[in-house]
Amino acid sequence: MQCKQIGGLKHLSDLGLFVQRLLARSRLTEEEQHAIMALPTYEMEVRARQDFVPLGEETDYCCYIASGLVARVGQVKNGSRQTTALHIPGDMADLHSAVRPIGIGGLTALTDTLILRIPHAAVRTLGRDFPAIAEAFWRDCILDAAILMQWAVNLGRKDARSRLAHILCELAIRYGGGRGYPLLEFDLPMVQEQLGDAAALTSVHVNRSLKTLRQERLVTVRGGIVQIHDWQRLMQAGEFDPTYLVADTFPDRQKRLVFQ
Repeated sequence: MQCKQIGGLKHLSDLGLFVQRLLARSRLTEEEQHAIMALPTYEMEVRARQDFVPLGEETDYCCYIASGLVARVGQVKNGSRQTTALHIPGDMADLHSAVRPIGIGGLTALTDTLILRIPHAAVRTLGRDFPAIAEAFWRDCILDAAILMQWAVNLGRKDARSRLAHILCELAIRYGGGRGYPLLEFDLPMVQEQLGDAAALTSVHVNRSLKTLRQERLVTVRGGIVQIHDWQRLMQAGEFDPTYLVADTFPDRQKRLVFQ
């Protein structure tokens, strides 16, 4: 892993996707948006299948996904891993670590990935100086908690076909900008083993379930590309309700409880 500092006003666009994610739910002034994008960052290139935040490690920085695809993972004694969340560009994968530095699970790159490390001290100072930003960060962490809860239900109560359909629906909404409009074709450079880790399935079950979804003309996953053919029926197959992702993105629900 290589790491170099790239922070400051010269790189205001680096955190632009994260600011957009925050603005979907929170109201921030131009000054507050500028302050977020001016956070100091340290660039880290991570190769595919490489852990960059080991399980249980204490860190002094948050990890922003600039490009690539990242999994949050847990592990049992025999070495088997369970993916508990997927993080795409624009996500601050462990924003919560600014106040709870000991990692909740580990972070691993599923593809070659560019990470921007942001020191916890800078995040905390920003929250102190701009209370509305601290509120937006808190709301963003609640979104991650909502995703985790839905994944628990998905893995605990659905069959293989429904699990995969749900994961694909969630990613379609998130890649579409997280405001309720799915992206019907997107890159998903995950092999069947990695999809199995996300859905608690063997590679054989993943292969069979994806074949079933394709034969039903709902979705095709081939060569790292997802093509959704029937969005409504795919949602039905996954028992997917996007409310947990988009309920607070409508203009009348975007919040700002702190006023200065």
